[in-house]
Amino acid sequence: MRNKNISTFIGFDNEYHESKIVVFGAPFDGTTSFRPGTRFAPEVMRRESYGLETYSPYLEKDLENYNVFDGGDLEFSFGNPKSTLESIYKYAEKILKDDKVPFMVGGEHLVSYGTIKAVHEKYPDLHVIHLDAHADLRDDYMGEKFSHASVLRRCWDLLGDGKIYQFGIRSGNKEEFLWAKDHTYMEKFGIDTLAEITEKLKDVPVYITIDLDILDPSIFSGTGTPEPGGLTFTEIIKGIKEFEKLNVVGGDIVELSPNYDTSGASTATACKVLREVILTMV
Repeated sequence: MRNKNISTFIGFDNEYHESKIVVFGAPFDGTTSFRPGTRFAPEVMRRESYGLETYSPYLEKDLENYNVFDGGDLEFSFGNPKSTLESIYKYAEKILKDDKVPFMVGGEHLVSYGTIKAVHEKYPDLHVIHLDAHADLRDDYMGEKFSHASVLRRCWDLLGDGKIYQFGIRSGNKEEFLWAKDHTYMEKFGIDTLAEITEKLKDVPVYITIDLDILDPSIFSGTGTPEPGGLTFTEIIKGIKEFEKLNVVGGDIVELSPNYDTSGASTATACKVLREVILTMV
C-alpha cells in the first residue's frame, strides 16, 4: 500500500518517501443506518478529481508545488467493523511512525475512529474539530457501540472532555444534545465560531474530521443521510481557510455516497473540499 499507484487523486502522485502527507481510502459502509454506498467514494473521487485543477484560487496554492502521496484503498473484511478499524489503525500508525500525516477518505464516519486512535497515541494532547450534520454521540446504535452514529462518542472515550469541537450539528436524539453540553463544544447549525476556536487551538495538535453531509442536500445530495439546513459551499470554504492556523496532524473526509447523485456534482464538491483541506495542511 505504500508503493506508487497508477490511479491517484489529482496532484497526489508523488513518492511516499518524499511526501509529508499520505492520503488513503477507507471504502467501508458496514454500519450505515440508512442508505449505504459510501464504500464507492474513494474510487469515484480519484476518477472525478481530474475534472479539477491542482490550483486553488481560494488559498492561492497549487498541489503541484507540494508532495502528497496517495496510498490507495485499504482492503477490509466485509461486515466486520472492528477488523476494519484495526486495519485503519495499523496503516495510520505506520504513516505516523514515518513522521508523516495521515489523511483518510471514507467511507462512512466510523472509519475516523481508527485513524484518530493512532494519531492520539502519538499526540496525547490531540483535539478534534468535527464538521457534520449529525452529533454522532450516541453511546450505541441499536446495541452496537462501534457505529457511524456513535463514532464521536467512541472518540470521546479516547480523548475525554474539552477535546472535541463540533460544528454544523442539526440532527441527533435529545440525549446526544444534552450529553454534549457537559462533554463537547457544540455549535448547532453553523460554523460561526470556528474562527474563534481555531485561534484557541493553534498551539495544540488537531485532527480534522469532515462529514460531507454538513453541506446542504440542495448542493450535496450524494450522501446516505441528507439533512436539510446545511452549509453552502462558500461557507465551508470560508471555514476550511481557518485550518491554516492549525497544527493539523491528521484528518479525514467521509460520507460521500456518489451513486445518489448521478449528476456527479456531489463528487466534484467532495473532491474540491479534499483539495482545499490538503492545501491548508501543506
